[in-house]
Amino acid sequence: MLSWLRTELRIHHSRSRQCFHALKFIRRDCLPSLHIAGWASTAAVPRITTHYTIHPRDKDKRWEGINMERFAEEADVVIVGGGPAGLSAAIRLKQLAAEQGKEIRVCLVEKASQIGAHTLSGACLEPRSLEELFPDWKERGAPLHTPVTEDKFGILTKKYRIPVPILPGLVNGRLSFIGFFCLFPKVLFHEDGSVKGIATNDVGIQKDGAPKATFERGLELHAKVTVFAEGCHGHLAKQLYTKYNLREKCQAQSYGIGLKELWSIDEKKWKPGRVEHTVGWPLDRHTYGGSFLYHLNEGEPLVALGFVVGLDYQNPYLNPFREFQRWKHHPTVQPTLEGGKRIAYGARALNEGGLQSIPKLTFPGGLLIGCSPGLMNVPKIKGTHTAMKSGILASEAIFSQLTNENLQSKTIGLDVQEYEENLKKSWVWKELYSVRNIRPSCHSMLGVYGGMIYTGIFYWLLRGKEPWTLKHPGNFSVS
Repeated sequence: MLSWLRTELRIHHSRSRQCFHALKFIRRDCLPSLHIAGWASTAAVPRITTHYTIHPRDKDKRWEGINMERFAEEADVVIVGGGPAGLSAAIRLKQLAAEQGKEIRVCLVEKASQIGAHTLSGACLEPRSLEELFPDWKERGAPLHTPVTEDKFGILTKKYRIPVPILPGLVNGRLSFIGFFCLFPKVLFHEDGSVKGIATNDVGIQKDGAPKATFERGLELHAKVTVFAEGCHGHLAKQLYTKYNLREKCQAQSYGIGLKELWSIDEKKWKPGRVEHTVGWPLDRHTYGGSFLYHLNEGEPLVALGFVVGLDYQNPYLNPFREFQRWKHHPTVQPTLEGGKRIAYGARALNEGGLQSIPKLTFPGGLLIGCSPGLMNVPKIKGTHTAMKSGILASEAIFSQLTNENLQSKTIGLDVQEYEENLKKSWVWKELYSVRNIRPSCHSMLGVYGGMIYTGIFYWLLRGKEPWTLKHPGNFSVS
């Protein structure tokens, strides 16, 4: 979650005016003396050390005599990230090991204090992957209590809401459920260039970069295969893109930001199972984005609402959070929230490049799953089901190699190319392919409305099977 969302602007005009008047009492003739005093000072100014990559520790006297040896832990598979993709991969690996009586050591690493602490989702979930992983998920008590019973989509003007029919397969469908889902410094490599594992952060370092008395070296985790499930714009994935040139044959990734709040509302306004999505106001036609409002059935009148804005917007003064606030005051939204109370809030980054921006998924010693490579269905704003499926497919391919007695690997770290091949044969790739042109079609002169027209014609007629693939204009990944 972004920390700035936790801060509310409470600047009082009276206090601002007092500060302004106080500044008037500073005489201009004071400025030269202050200037001279600053230059005449001979006091040593402490250097603010940023990171050991800028000021190497082997050249810093403060680190002399410090034990820099790391403890190493061995595993068959290391999974980086405890979100839906990483957890699904770990669970599937242990399921396969139990089914075939094999002993496989799996190590799952999560940077948060507990599993799910850094996961934020809408969350309107398609249970397809969950049913594959746990056919008896209902009997196990999975916290999914709200089947979608009503699905609405509309275009907002400043005062009105224009209802729009929903194309089959584009939003949720009747089988969706609404629910909750509950720093690694570097990648390690073998001498042959394959991934060896990861190293966790050192701890016990002062702000100026000096070691504390409690300093401890980070832990090394070695594995035959390392699975990267960091989520959008992961720190380690960026190292891998450069190391193995994984983006050579795909377009640059584009991003969005999703803001979400959880409200407790008046029970009379509560419609459990209702799902609403809108586009349009307060965004202009050249800004990709929209809203969602889900009525939950968690034993009390709760609604999850959110606003998504593509970060390729043209207006440099646009503030996504402010647009979210404006949307909540729309005449068709405000009545639902009146008398209610916001009880939770957060934000997360989203991959919006779609199929065109998916990099190569495998490399010697590792692979990418979930939102790390960007497997989200952009028009649906849903990636949990595709992330889980990618984790399942990755584990099945990894297990096949780990248990293959005749396997001959060219590198120390296993190159599980079968995973990418199987993903492209699965329903995940078919789903992403069918909606690949919807997001880039919004870059025409008509903007988002042009994209809706394109979708209404070609998706309705061809279901995404048109013989062309549109490209994203420009390189918005640098913004």
